[in-house]
Amino acid sequence: MRIRHVITGAIAAALTSITLTSTPATAADGDFYTPPSDVTGQPGDVIRSEPSVFYLDPLKAIKADARVQRLMYVSTTARGRKDAVTGTMITPRAPWVGKGERPLISFAVGTQGMADTCAPSRQLAAGSEYEGLFIKGLLLRGYAVVVTDYEGLGTPGTHAYVNSTALGRNVLDAARAATRLGTDRVSATAPVFIAGYSEGGNASAGALEQHRAYAPDVNVTAGYAGAVPADLTKVAPNLDGSLYAAFLLYSVTALDATYPELGIPSLLNAAGKAALARADTTCTFDGVAAFPFTRSSTLTADGSSISSFLSRPDIAATLESLRLGKGRPDVPVLVAHTTLDDVVPYAQGRDFARSWCRNGAKVSFQPSLAPTHIGGAVSSFPKAFAFFEARVAGLPAVSNCGLF
Repeated sequence: MRIRHVITGAIAAALTSITLTSTPATAADGDFYTPPSDVTGQPGDVIRSEPSVFYLDPLKAIKADARVQRLMYVSTTARGRKDAVTGTMITPRAPWVGKGERPLISFAVGTQGMADTCAPSRQLAAGSEYEGLFIKGLLLRGYAVVVTDYEGLGTPGTHAYVNSTALGRNVLDAARAATRLGTDRVSATAPVFIAGYSEGGNASAGALEQHRAYAPDVNVTAGYAGAVPADLTKVAPNLDGSLYAAFLLYSVTALDATYPELGIPSLLNAAGKAALARADTTCTFDGVAAFPFTRSSTLTADGSSISSFLSRPDIAATLESLRLGKGRPDVPVLVAHTTLDDVVPYAQGRDFARSWCRNGAKVSFQPSLAPTHIGGAVSSFPKAFAFFEARVAGLPAVSNCGLF
């Protein structure tokens, strides 16, 4: 349909233009992001909410035609501790005219960075969220959308970057929170679709694998996961020394924060410790600009690459616990990945999808030849729209397991 081509083209333009800027959203509202001293309640309980806005551009000329709320809710860390996480609830003003109840998309954003100013709820309000046009495309289809900020983005603490356990729980608990808001509350029986690309693909896949055990009360009916960094031991070497070396630093920072017993700082030299500290203050594009082509061997105490430490038994066991593909989703899923991905290796993404198939999941795996990771995102968005539209229409999901 024409609207799909318009949205896809606009996304391409936005992703191209936004890579030229790196100014994060300004935080003039820090009080909202300060959690209570003792986080109590059940996962998904809403701690607080307030009206917010969603702009599609940093000039704030284009405002989404939707009711927007910023929220803080209870979630659970990878180590089982209750935590406060923030996010955004976006509800179209137009009434739902499709079949059944208005669906809810629990959307997991791609890499935002590590600084609190990078939180999607702040970026959406500032018009600087680079996935804003994909979210707009979901709203145009009548879906309600809840966007988690993830653990440690906006709120105190280190962002749990590509920790599929923590981020998956954040995504599921955001869906729970959407059913517990005071206004624009989503029905607990409404269909929930999980969606995300890149780091968002990691979070989406983590949510889909944990759904049955962690949040069986959430009515997840379908999922989309694009360019999934499923096996961090295979993603890390691809990032080391690349344009996107900052993403490796984000991963190491997050791993150290969640699993301090690994003693990661002892593996680094002074330059390495300084690089991690600096990376923790950046958002995606200024992070990429700060560390292009950085080789981790220049940051370690013995001159080895960070990848060489991944086989150390304790580190390997931790990364294995985070590897996706050991479980399976209990709903139909779309997995998309470009063979020309320059950030998340295609082969490990394909193998991850094959693992889901072996475990009994209904998977539609859709590769493409789109150039680069960003191109893969743009090419996957129409596929995600069509996949969800088919689920709303009640069409049977088709699996191509065994054919890829």
